[in-house]
Amino acid sequence: MDVQPQRADVLLVGGGVASVRCARTLRRHGFTGSVLIVGDEDHAPYNRPPLSKELLRDDLADELVLAEPERWYGRRAVDLLTGRRVTTIDTDAREAMLDNGGRIAFGQCLLATGAEARALPIEGGAHALLLRTLEDARRLRAAVVAADAGAAVTVIGGGFIGVEVASGLAAVGLRPTIVEMASDLWGGLLGAKLADWGAAHLIDAGVALCRGVAVTRLDEESAWIGDERLPHAFVVAGIGVRPRVELAVDAELEVGDGIVTDADQRTSHPAIWAAGDVARVDGRRVEHWHAARDAGERAARSMLSLPVPPLRVPWVFSEVAGIALDIIGQADTWEEERWMRDASVLAYLDGQQVVQLAIIGSVLSPDTARDLVEAGASVHELEDALQS
Repeated sequence: MDVQPQRADVLLVGGGVASVRCARTLRRHGFTGSVLIVGDEDHAPYNRPPLSKELLRDDLADELVLAEPERWYGRRAVDLLTGRRVTTIDTDAREAMLDNGGRIAFGQCLLATGAEARALPIEGGAHALLLRTLEDARRLRAAVVAADAGAAVTVIGGGFIGVEVASGLAAVGLRPTIVEMASDLWGGLLGAKLADWGAAHLIDAGVALCRGVAVTRLDEESAWIGDERLPHAFVVAGIGVRPRVELAVDAELEVGDGIVTDADQRTSHPAIWAAGDVARVDGRRVEHWHAARDAGERAARSMLSLPVPPLRVPWVFSEVAGIALDIIGQADTWEEERWMRDASVLAYLDGQQVVQLAIIGSVLSPDTARDLVEAGASVHELEDALQS
C-alpha cells in the first residue's frame, strides 16, 4: 500500500538560525499554512557563535544557545523534526525523501543545510578536534576539562575560529599555539594592521603564534611542522568550511561555491529558496550568523511575495583575547588602512571612501557602521560619527 507523504506548505531543510528566522518571519506576517523544520542533529536549532566563545569557557548553559526556546515551536505552530536528514528532493513532484524512508510533500522549500568543517588533509588529521556543531563543542569542552592546568594545545588555523578558540583556551589556563599557513592572522584578508593588533593581544593573553608554516602530520600527542615536534594535550583544527550542496546538486539546482540565488534568496527552481552558509546570494557567500539570520527573514518575505529589503553589507562579530571585534563590510581591495579614535577603529579606505571597518571594543554601533559603509561615506563623515 502506498503511504501518503506528510504535507508541509513550507518545508525548511536545515536546523539552524536561517530556518528558524524564516519560520518566525512567515508567522509574523500572517502566514497560516503548515511549516516544518527538518534538522539532522538531535537538538532543536541553535546559534553557532557561542560554540567557540561562551561554551568553550563554560560561561553559558547549553540550552541558552538555542535559537528559540523549545516551547516556541508549539506556540507558533511550527513543526520540528530533529535527527532526520533529507536525502533527496524531487523538484517536479515537490517532494522530499527522508533518511528513514519518509516523504514530505511541500509547496515551497528553503534549503538551509549550512556548511561542514573541513577535515585536515594530512597524515593523522583525524586526531584534530573540529568545531562546527554542538556535539563538537561538547567534545572540545571535555578535552579542556581533561587537560592538566597549563597544558599545551595546538590550534591549526588562524582565522576567526582559530583565534576565538585559542583565546578561550588561554582564558581557561591552557597554553595554545596557533599554527597559520599565511604570514598574518585571518589569512591576511583583514590586512596587516589588524593582524598585528590581533597578534599582540593574543601574545599578551598567553597564545603563541607560528605563522607562515603548516602542520605536516599529527599523532595523538604531537603536531609536526616539518621535523619540528609540537607536543600537546590535544589539537583543534579550524581551516574553513565546505557548503553542504549535495541536495541542491542532486536536484539539479544551480550551484557554484554554494547554492546560487538571486538577491531575494530564490534558487534556479521557482519553488525553492536557499539561505545561510550554503547560499551564494547575488554573487557572494557569507559564512556568518547575521547573514544567515537576515537571509532566513528575506526568504520568508520572498515566499510571501512581500518586498524584500536590499542586501546589507556583511557584519561579522568575533573576539580576540576577550576583546570584541566587529568587521563591517567585505571589501576585496582597498588603498589604505587607517587607525582612528585611539586605535579603536580601523578604516579601510579607497581614496577617501570608507569601504570596510574593523571596530574594537564596540566603540561604534554596528548599525551605524553598516550605514556608513553602505553609503560610501567619506573618512570625514566617519570622523564625525566617531565624535557624536
